[in-house]
Amino acid sequence: MGPRFAAEGFSAAAGEAARIRVTLYGSLAATGRGHLAHRAVSAPFVPRPVEIAWRPEQALPHHPNGMRFEALDDWGGVMAARTAYSVGGGALLDEEGRPDGGPDVYPYTGMRDVLLECEGEGLLVWELVGRHEGDAIWPYLAQVWSKMKRAIATGLEAEGRLPGNLNVPRKACAYHARARHMAGHFGQTALLFAYALAVSEENAAGGEVVTAPTCGACGVLPAVLFFLQQQEKLSDDRIAHALATAGMVGNIVKRNASISGAEVGCQGEVGTACAMAAAAAAQLLGGTVRQIEYAAEMGLEHHLGLTCDPIGGYVQIPCIERNAVAAARAVDCAAYALLSDGTHIVSFDEVVRTMWETGCDLKSNYRETAEGGLAKIYAQGPLAQGNFPGMGS
Repeated sequence: MGPRFAAEGFSAAAGEAARIRVTLYGSLAATGRGHLAHRAVSAPFVPRPVEIAWRPEQALPHHPNGMRFEALDDWGGVMAARTAYSVGGGALLDEEGRPDGGPDVYPYTGMRDVLLECEGEGLLVWELVGRHEGDAIWPYLAQVWSKMKRAIATGLEAEGRLPGNLNVPRKACAYHARARHMAGHFGQTALLFAYALAVSEENAAGGEVVTAPTCGACGVLPAVLFFLQQQEKLSDDRIAHALATAGMVGNIVKRNASISGAEVGCQGEVGTACAMAAAAAAQLLGGTVRQIEYAAEMGLEHHLGLTCDPIGGYVQIPCIERNAVAAARAVDCAAYALLSDGTHIVSFDEVVRTMWETGCDLKSNYRETAEGGLAKIYAQGPLAQGNFPGMGS
């Protein structure tokens, strides 16, 4: 999303350029093919030719996901140029590392401020969102929910294999079919898995999804919301309110830490998605603002240290399964919080700070470069041959 928006923003400056050169740096270059970044940055310039340069070994100063656009004339001269950074969920930084977007409409520095205002005025989190965003937020969130449901429906019908050389089979359709013949807890969990797989597989196939908070973590929130809507017969208005609360949680993480796997590992993507979904679920099930904060805190806390190690650079393994497992964990976090009075020791804000510090401590190999963890082990190949390092014969 970020690379596409950056390309669209540069297209006007390209003017009558004969061709476009796009240079991808750092993590964005290392996993760009698997994330379809080359398609994203090329599409806005069609039919002009686009040259892609990959620089995984070189990082720009403000973020691992850097990119530079250059409009070239017939002789290769640079007519216009722009540098941008993709920081997760479609958001961008400009060449100086400043947010490339509108002003922040929220005055809150953390969840503590949100809780104080909610409890001081007897409000729910979604009401604060409406206060600061205005009435236009509700039709927008209705559209978001419509897109999420469409991704689930499309993903549940699709079969075959995902693009790329991993030959990963789609599982959502089969899981959904089996889930409908299962009863009790296992049947419900299987449905939740199927919904998360449906959206994540659509993302891996280049379909239309909603960043929640990112494309790589897009399956968690819609799965939880759709599951609860079906189970509890909830209205779309209730779901919109839950989306608003989830968005507040994601904004706090983004403001005080990061939602970029390239910057802090998968804890910032799937961990944040789990926190958002847990908060939304707690609200939908009647939780207080303290219980909602507790659910979000657990959702992120129990993903601390999660690395981003996509095999082959694709958003497939382990990303898709992680979305399904995180969706189930989000519901569990909401249930756990609702059994309490919302009182707990470690706050959401403290967990966000811990996540940021943990992400900064992670080696770059474990931050979406596909150079460490599962990506490294799979690329080396011995496990596939049954030759397990460190084990005797």
